[in-house]
Amino acid sequence: MNLHTIDEFNIPIFKKSYDLYKTLYSYRLAVPKQDRYTLWQKCEQTILDIVEGILLASQEPKNAKYSTLEQVSLKLNMARVFFRLAKEVKAIDNKKYVVLQTNVDEIGRMLSGWIKSTKE
Repeated sequence: MNLHTIDEFNIPIFKKSYDLYKTLYSYRLAVPKQDRYTLWQKCEQTILDIVEGILLASQEPKNAKYSTLEQVSLKLNMARVFFRLAKEVKAIDNKKYVVLQTNVDEIGRMLSGWIKSTKE
C-alpha cells in the first residue's frame, strides 16, 4: 500500500471529510476553554478517525472495505452525537452546529452509497 501514489482529493468523500476537519479546526477558538480540551477535542479526534478510515478504505481491496467503512459509519454517528452535545451545552452556536451537521449528513449519504457498493 503506497499512500503517495493516490490522489486523495479525487475521492469526494475524502475531500468532504478533510474539509469538515478544517471547518471544525477553524471553530476551535470560538469554543469556550472549558470545552476545548474535553468535548471539542473528542469531536476533532472523531473526525480525524473518519478521515483516516476513509483513506484506509480507499486503499483496501473491495472485499476488505466493508468492515472499515462500517467503522467509519459508527464514528460518523458518534460525531453527530458529539456535535449535538456541543450545541446543547453551548460550546458552539446553532449556526456552527447546522454547518457541521449538514456536512456530516452529506458524508453519511456518500458513505452509505459506498457501503452499499461494497456489498454488491
